Parts: sequence; structure tokens; C-alpha cells
Amino acid sequence: MFSQRQLIFAGCFFVAFVIAIIISYRKDIKIHKEFYKGNYKILLGFLLFIVILFVIKVFFKR
Repeated sequence: MFSQRQLIFAGCFFVAFVIAIIISYRKDIKIHKEFYKGNYKILLGFLLFIVILFVIKVFFKR
């Protein structure tokens, strides 16, 4: 499916990408704390919405 060199490139690219993301996040951590207070509420709402959709699917499947 993929050649050995393609897999090596993909692995190296993934590692470099993750390192770049970590460095970028660490640079912006002060800004994140200031502007994104209360983000967990949005995440909880989104997860609750997904759970509700799953419950509706199971309920109507029976």
C-alpha cells in the first residue's frame, strides 16, 4: 500500500507537526488563559449534545 520511504516520511512529519503544535501552544498559553476562560462549558455542552443524540438513536431503534 505505502512504500517504506513514504511511511518514514509520514512518521517524521507527524513527530515534527506535534512538536510544532506543542511549541506554539506553550508560546500562547498566557493569551489562552486570558481570552478563553470558561471554554470547558462549551465542551461540556457539546459532549452533552452528542450523548443526547446517542440516547435518541438508541431509544428510536427499539
